[in-house]
Amino acid sequence: MDFGLVLQTDPPASQVVSLMKRGERNGFRYGWTFDSAVLWQEPFVIYSQILANTQRMHVGPMVTNPGTRTWEVTASTFATLNDMYGNRTVCGIGRGDSAMRVAGRAPNTLARLGEAVDVIRDLAEGREAEVDGKPLRIPWIRDGKLPVWMAAYGPKALALAGQKADGFILQLADLYLTEWMIKAVRQAAVEAGRDPAAITICVAAPAYVTADDSAQALAHARDQCRWFGGMVGNHVADLVSRYGEHSSMVPDELTEYVKSRQGYDYSHHGRTGNPSADFVPDEIVDRFCLLGPAEAHIEKLRALRDLGVDQFAVYAMHDAREVTIDAYGSDIIPMFV
Repeated sequence: MDFGLVLQTDPPASQVVSLMKRGERNGFRYGWTFDSAVLWQEPFVIYSQILANTQRMHVGPMVTNPGTRTWEVTASTFATLNDMYGNRTVCGIGRGDSAMRVAGRAPNTLARLGEAVDVIRDLAEGREAEVDGKPLRIPWIRDGKLPVWMAAYGPKALALAGQKADGFILQLADLYLTEWMIKAVRQAAVEAGRDPAAITICVAAPAYVTADDSAQALAHARDQCRWFGGMVGNHVADLVSRYGEHSSMVPDELTEYVKSRQGYDYSHHGRTGNPSADFVPDEIVDRFCLLGPAEAHIEKLRALRDLGVDQFAVYAMHDAREVTIDAYGSDIIPMFV
């Protein structure tokens, strides 16, 4: 199993680079960031510094979207980084939650997302693609390589990931839902005539390593990671509005907890203490995240690996970032090498 580190690009950028360097020293092979131009600093500028200051780490957004940048600009940016640093980028992409809504736009349609997956990959790898009805090719690209991994929750998005994406990003670590969603992606791949085993499965969630499993330590860890249930709740609320509260299309295990959700303030998006996440119960935090001593993380990670997860990406938005990164490096990642 590979491991990734997910950060927000809060200033100063030097701290983001420093944490990614720390991650690589501890065995993290992937460095991911949020991508929302209004809420945080521009990630692609920072990727250049991360790549320059690491040797093996692959970087990318978790996730970008097809609406905030034109597709040829996205492809050229990835291709430039790859040309400079040797094909060490991954394009994580989705419909766009915070990036689009904060700018006053609706998230992209799945049809647009599916088209963008193909176009961005083709352009970044030097092939011709059609953009807005015009054939384009980036002529300077040689030996370009850009895996495109798609984030998804709902049945249509999961099917699209199986049909088109090189990887599937699932932003929660609930074992039941992980198994259900991986099966949906792989079944869609089979139906599309693709090899389901060729799709990389990445689960991303907050991880908080505590010194012990005392009630006090676990309560603090939950409060530090409760924001994640609020963030996931944005996507779940979209699914409920589309399919209803109880639908055979979406498991109740995913949708039930958003009943008491009352709006969402993006100024606190992805941050500890987010007041918009006060509806998230402890049970959801425990299901969606990895909390507790190193042994508890290892146990859940083994279960995820057995379900077919190829990478676990640690969201490190809490008050123990360095402690958790170091604990993964010393006690957890070596168990999966």
